[in-house]
Amino acid sequence: MILHRAFVREVLQNCAAVTAILFSIFLVTRLVEFLSQAAQGDIPINSVFLLLTLKMLGYLDIIVTLVIYISILLVMGRWIRDNELTAISACGIGMKQFIRPIMILFVIVGSMVATFSLYISPLAAEVFQSIQHEYRNRYEGTGIIPGVFTETRGGTGVYFVETYDHETDTFQEIFVYSGGDKEDSVVLAASGSKTVDSGTNDNSSNDDFLVLKNGSKYRGRAGSPQYTLVAFETYAVRLKQRAAGEPSLPAKAKPTLKLLGDRNKNALSELHWRISKIIMLPILMIFALSFSSITYRKNRFPGMLTALLVYFAYSNMLGLVVALIRKGLVHPHFSLWIVHFAFLCLAVYFFRRRCNNLRLIPGLPW
Repeated sequence: MILHRAFVREVLQNCAAVTAILFSIFLVTRLVEFLSQAAQGDIPINSVFLLLTLKMLGYLDIIVTLVIYISILLVMGRWIRDNELTAISACGIGMKQFIRPIMILFVIVGSMVATFSLYISPLAAEVFQSIQHEYRNRYEGTGIIPGVFTETRGGTGVYFVETYDHETDTFQEIFVYSGGDKEDSVVLAASGSKTVDSGTNDNSSNDDFLVLKNGSKYRGRAGSPQYTLVAFETYAVRLKQRAAGEPSLPAKAKPTLKLLGDRNKNALSELHWRISKIIMLPILMIFALSFSSITYRKNRFPGMLTALLVYFAYSNMLGLVVALIRKGLVHPHFSLWIVHFAFLCLAVYFFRRRCNNLRLIPGLPW
């Protein structure tokens, strides 16, 4: 039917605009977070966009569901505003006729959501965790940013580099402070670079040093008038290695096949949550049709507001139940499905009333 093809086409076209808006909000908020971590020295500055991409892939299953939900609301709202839905109703085509294009959309988008939820998102989370684990085990100084004071991992020292020369791979105008129980030290140098010295290590791995040139070192205790000044041509500062350990993957980073055989409550909650992100898609589609009516031609605010409130109530309820499952307070196999069943019944109830041109909630004006 031409109507079905037009509905599917317009929904998919609106997805592009909605996706751009949601991605912009997501990228800005996450970018600020990663830049803050880079400024603190937790991650290198050159890894920000890689981690940002992995984080975005991990949330695509949720974003795609919200995009489709909003797109359906926008398409039906435009049809109401342009009296297209009135003309369609006059031809004897009711809201029940939209079930077929909704199912077509579910097959297209649902397969995408299932792929992200069951495979791509866990894989992205696994890579994200492995990269963060690698960064945590790197040496101090990895996250030094020119023009920014960078605190060391232990919180007892501070690095500052004024500029960085990419051609010579050297730092310029370096300030290094390290504190201790007995005395503090401040090192100022005109330039420096990182190097590896395999001859100073008793273990199997090499040691990293920050080699400073043409500077001075001040040693003394805060508040004491006595201090020591040493001028040097070359001075090496050992970059302390962070404690290594085997990466422990959280449940969200484990492959779906591994979760199937795991009886741990965290694994069970993650498995049901991944399936829930697929199940909630058709339920939200039915809600989107229910909140579309020609009676909203003059004022579409009640329908849009109710639709957004339902979405946030649905998603937050699922998140709450997942948290309760992980704490062992509710049954891991049935709790989420009770929430899905309750919202499915509510969606069917609203849709039946919309098909009969009745108000969604008796006694209210909408």
